Amino acid sequence: MASILIIDDSPTEVNYVRAILEGSGYEVAWENNARSGIEHAVKDLPDLILMDVVMPGMNGFQATRQLRRLVETKNIPIMMLTTKDQQTDKIWGLRNGANAYMTKPPEQHALIAEIQGLLSV
Repeated sequence: MASILIIDDSPTEVNYVRAILEGSGYEVAWENNARSGIEHAVKDLPDLILMDVVMPGMNGFQATRQLRRLVETKNIPIMMLTTKDQQTDKIWGLRNGANAYMTKPPEQHALIAEIQGLLSV
């Protein structure tokens, strides 16, 4: 069973995504800010990270850059999952090291298909 770490400050959004992921057989962990999310990723080495962009303190773009610089986490796939829906946001997310970018709320089948693709690489 693959493990997925969600880094997002919105419990409502996390509960929705967690239900989809757990219903599809994934093990899910959650951190509600970027700093604790980075610490969790380094400690537990999840198979994939779902990263929000808009969070207090460090944003998801900054956290993704930091995860890419760390030896322990540089190869973990990261999907930005955010309400920021502009093309420039997507480009910026990918330039900062994300492997994929999806807007909230995600459609269940599209989310699972994207995750399966990232995990099979």
